[in-house]
Amino acid sequence: MVKFSKELEAQLIPEWKEAFVNYWQLKKHVKKIKLSRTNKQSASAEFTHDFGRSILDPIRFIALKVASTTKHFFTSSNNNTDEIIQVRSKSMDSDEEVLFQTELLQLFSEEDEVRLFFERLDEELNKVNQFYKTKESEFLERGEILNKQLQILLDLKQIVGDRQRRRKSNAGGLLHLSSASFSSTNSDSFSENPAELNDSSTEMSQTDEVIAALERNGVNFMNSASSRAMMTKKGKPKVAMRIDIPATTPARTISAVTSMLWEDLVNHPKKEGSGDFINRKKIQCAEKMIRSAFVELYRGLGLLKTYSSLNMVAFTKILKKFDKVSNQQASASYLKAVKRSHFISSDKVVRLMDEVESIFTKHFANNDRKKAMKFLRPQQQKNSHMVTFFVGLFTGSFVSLFSVYIILAHLSGIFSPSKEIAYMETVYPVFSVFALLSLHLFLYGCNLFMWKATRINYHFIFEFAPSTALKYRDAFLICTTFMTSVVGAMVIHLLLRAGRFSPSHVDTIPGILLLIFIALLVCPFDIFYRPTRYCFLRIIRNIICSPLYKVLMVDFFMADQLTSQIPLLRHLESTACYFLARSFKTHEYATCKNGKLYRQLAYVISFLPYYWRAMQCARRWFDEYDLNHLANMGKYVSAMVAAGARLTYATQSNHLWFSVVLVTSVVATVYQLYWDFVKDWGLLNPNSRNPWLRDDLILKNKSIYYLSIALNVVLRVAWIESIMRFRINPVETHLLDFFLASLEVIRRGHWNFYRLENEHLNNVGKFRAVKTVPLPFRDADSDG
Repeated sequence: MVKFSKELEAQLIPEWKEAFVNYWQLKKHVKKIKLSRTNKQSASAEFTHDFGRSILDPIRFIALKVASTTKHFFTSSNNNTDEIIQVRSKSMDSDEEVLFQTELLQLFSEEDEVRLFFERLDEELNKVNQFYKTKESEFLERGEILNKQLQILLDLKQIVGDRQRRRKSNAGGLLHLSSASFSSTNSDSFSENPAELNDSSTEMSQTDEVIAALERNGVNFMNSASSRAMMTKKGKPKVAMRIDIPATTPARTISAVTSMLWEDLVNHPKKEGSGDFINRKKIQCAEKMIRSAFVELYRGLGLLKTYSSLNMVAFTKILKKFDKVSNQQASASYLKAVKRSHFISSDKVVRLMDEVESIFTKHFANNDRKKAMKFLRPQQQKNSHMVTFFVGLFTGSFVSLFSVYIILAHLSGIFSPSKEIAYMETVYPVFSVFALLSLHLFLYGCNLFMWKATRINYHFIFEFAPSTALKYRDAFLICTTFMTSVVGAMVIHLLLRAGRFSPSHVDTIPGILLLIFIALLVCPFDIFYRPTRYCFLRIIRNIICSPLYKVLMVDFFMADQLTSQIPLLRHLESTACYFLARSFKTHEYATCKNGKLYRQLAYVISFLPYYWRAMQCARRWFDEYDLNHLANMGKYVSAMVAAGARLTYATQSNHLWFSVVLVTSVVATVYQLYWDFVKDWGLLNPNSRNPWLRDDLILKNKSIYYLSIALNVVLRVAWIESIMRFRINPVETHLLDFFLASLEVIRRGHWNFYRLENEHLNNVGKFRAVKTVPLPFRDADSDG
């Protein structure tokens, strides 16, 4: 049977852990009470037996048993008249806060351990109660705002429907907005269900009623009954409201920047009457935003409901433990007070959940409750034993095939310096791409395993859907399948070369394998983790188009991974050149490397990951106006300069460039190490209670953090090899380059854990367990 402490640890909300009842501390108090009573009983026993044993001891023992049983019976039967403890509630006049305080009666009045236990229990009850009240009020307020937003959306839909009918009957004009809001690029259709009208006069009267309803929600129409005189030049009604659609796409971003430059720099306001029209695209985007907000509200209410039930069970369990240790029935009195407290007695959360369900079913699921529940309560995928089986199968296959490859490579002498240099220059880089990618996938699987084991909520941080998010077993399955296929292709390639097949045909195998994996990546069929593949492609698109897309956590996290895969990108460059130039037919592997364009592209590819990451920092500064993002951008600019200097030094080996490489690399490394430890990991705090770490640590062993700091420093200075040049022959040069590239991938996988640990602890410190979705409608006057 699983202990409740482990069950509570597994089920509590990680971001709200500090707000839960501290069950483990209360257990320590109960153990102290038990130890104290055991010591007293042993002391009294020693005093009794100082004069030896008596023949009447059995009779005394039976009499004491009968007396204790009778006392327990009368105590339990007279609970109402002679309670062991008494729990009082005090109301604070300042903020209507209710505090619970326990008074011990005659049985426990002289025991300090019991008094301390109930004092701590009162503190935990008051803490839980206050946190529940705070979160409940936040969610209730959010629910009221969402109801108003939904009502505005429905009224605007009806206005658009009326406008379309009048347009068809040529009986009216167009209604438009006067604010300079962002234009939407979504062109999907949405369902409209306006009421059927019989004639044009009925349409106009209903539109006036809708406008009046919008005015009650804070939306001002300039031609309404309250301000009929205010009209545009063309007599069209103008709305003093803006629809804020976030600039998450390139079109919206360009529109936002253009509008800002036009209004702020040119200082030329738009002409009256040329505002944005209320259209289907804009209302559809607003509908999606409100729908997402309702989903997050429902999720938060579910978490609060779980919070209430788990704390109730925790209070029940700890009081039962106390009763068992003290041989008294004190739990009944205290549990009555717990059940009277707000976090148990209040039903506002349950009622609001029912209301959200009905609203979502009616307005966002076409009255299909089953469809609505798929949005509100997404089901997580169950762990399959078949995945574990195939991970083991492919791991064994990979080890066997790799052993065969090593034997064949040794027998064919492909790694000999004087033989088969073309293999290392042409085919080996292609397989290095797959090897580095597989290593990164394996480390990501290790990250997922560690995040799950340490209760780091990476689903919430990355905004992954729990139903389709990749699990660590899935990551290991992809990695092992990938590497088994690659090593199998390597073995087949060597066998065909040994079989005297045409080299021009045999050397196409790596290219065919690369095309197969690219085709599988973009495959539209729902096979081989399609949601994950498309999520990856969407993130890559956002990175390449930086800074036009709004930067999310998962976007810059993936961009950081790309900065560690520059050798992989360089190998892809040489592979593309090798096959596009048809060098696999002529085996002139020096064709690409001697070309001027190839050398220039090497600079571009080495700069691109840092450039993308720097543009993301610029976009985040534009969105948040936080100077830390500009400082972070400086880190990537320094890395670009250092990478360019090292590339130039590889072709121009003189003392000048050696000095430039040394200076730029040292500056970039110190910059990166500072940002790793202080900003990304949140460590090196001299005032922390954990010396030079941080106050809150997820891993219990502090020495792991110190070792991780040292390891990160060592792996960060691996660039020293590029200026020391520990090379003997071309084969060893390629192997050493692959080894150093692997070390950088390992450093990144090691960095990933502490980066997300710090992000998770920031969420915990702010009790942030639910995403705040921006809402579309607000008064234009609030812009200022």
